[in-house]
Amino acid sequence: MPNTLNTPTAHAALIPVIDLMQGAAVHAVRGQRSTYQPVQSVLCSGSAPLTVARAMLAHCAATQLYVADLDAITTGALQFDTLRLLMDALPTVQLWLDAGFANAQDVLTLRDRLGPAAERLVPVFGSETLASLEALAAVPGCALSLDRRDGQRLDPSGVWDAPALWPQRVIVMTLERVGAHSGPDLQTLQQVRSLHQYRPDPCLVGAGGVRSLDDLASAHRAGAQAWLVASALHNGSLPARKAAHNGGG
Repeated sequence: MPNTLNTPTAHAALIPVIDLMQGAAVHAVRGQRSTYQPVQSVLCSGSAPLTVARAMLAHCAATQLYVADLDAITTGALQFDTLRLLMDALPTVQLWLDAGFANAQDVLTLRDRLGPAAERLVPVFGSETLASLEALAAVPGCALSLDRRDGQRLDPSGVWDAPALWPQRVIVMTLERVGAHSGPDLQTLQQVRSLHQYRPDPCLVGAGGVRSLDDLASAHRAGAQAWLVASALHNGSLPARKAAHNGGG
């Protein structure tokens, strides 16, 4: 699956994020999953995943949606019915999914269940759960999330130290900044960028901490093509964007 992100002139593009827990969209804060509560958003009423997804996509003029299935990540229980609902109801959206994938077979099994809709799925291997480095080469079109919390890499497979194996799409996920309104972690982003330049067309995406358009501009200057955002959308910190400003397709 080709990269569909186009870098805007002055800001990193927005990819809205939905964190799913027990069938609801929840508010992720600092990666402390046991404390997450259903989303309360200025964009919509309630926490039904499809309602929240539509509101965020419209606000961002986005054609990518990032979904973190927290049940799958923490217990292995994939919320397949919710995933299927999102993909069926949003037929023009490319869905980036972190569902705790440990190896290639996890992704291949899900793609079989999804059928033709799997063409719009970007499986995200999180370094937190990745068990097999070989999975990155075995799953074309995947993304890699380099996860860290409080300065510590979450990396049982050693993928942080294997940049030659990284796919085109790499996410820098700083969990303690998610929902914390503390600003983006540009230092780690730049460190990863320096290692990711071997790719002819690298796509670097940040996650966590964005509060404003100024933050998105700083992220763009630091090398991010896009940023995963949830809290700054739900609290109204980021204005609505026109389709031509966000890129994607």
